[in-house]
Parts: sequence; structure tokens; C-alpha cells
Amino acid sequence: MARVKGALATRKRRNKVLKLAKGYWGEKHKHFKMAKQAVMKSGQYAYIGRRLRKRDFRRLWITRISAACRQNDINYSRFMNGLKKAEVPLNRKMLSEIAISDAQSFSLLVDKAKAAL
Repeated sequence: MARVKGALATRKRRNKVLKLAKGYWGEKHKHFKMAKQAVMKSGQYAYIGRRLRKRDFRRLWITRISAACRQNDINYSRFMNGLKKAEVPLNRKMLSEIAISDAQSFSLLVDKAKAAL
């Protein structure tokens, strides 16, 4: 029976890592050992970044809503509390879009929130 070597599988595995390291600076895109470390680290950064992006967008939406609320003589926390009491089911993303694109509708929401308080 013929002896089976792992050369093909090893080469495929290494090429997969080197392909992911394409465009990296210096030896990190040429040498497997350094490329493997760089790809692992970049994967960690990407994983963390996907979670940070959610936080950053939420902060942006809150800042936009707060600015629009200040123009309508109410602060952010009172506005959100009023919306909750008025049972308006809009999330922060939608509220910030309304605040940017349609100021009149946002002022109606502010009036609704003030009435509920």
C-alpha cells in the first residue's frame, strides 16, 4: 500500500493563510509563520470592531436626537421618557433619521412626548 503524505493539505492550508495576508507589509505577506500571526491578530481586531461599530452608531444616533431635542426645548432623557410613556415604538436609529430628514415630524413627536410627561 502506498504511503500517504500530507503535502497537498499542508500547501492548501498555508496558501489559504497567505491569501488572507495579501497586501500586508513586509514579510507578513510572504512568510507563513508571520502571516499566520498577522491573520490571527487581524481576525481579533475585526471581531472586536464589529461590536464597537454597534456602540459607535448608537452614540451617534443619541447625539443626533439630543441635538434635535435641544432645538425643541426638551432634553434627551425627558424626550425618551415621554416617548416611552406615550408608547411610541420607535428606536433610536429611526428617531435620528426623522430628526435629520423631517424636522416637522420630529417636533410632533416632541409634542407627543411632552404631553405624556
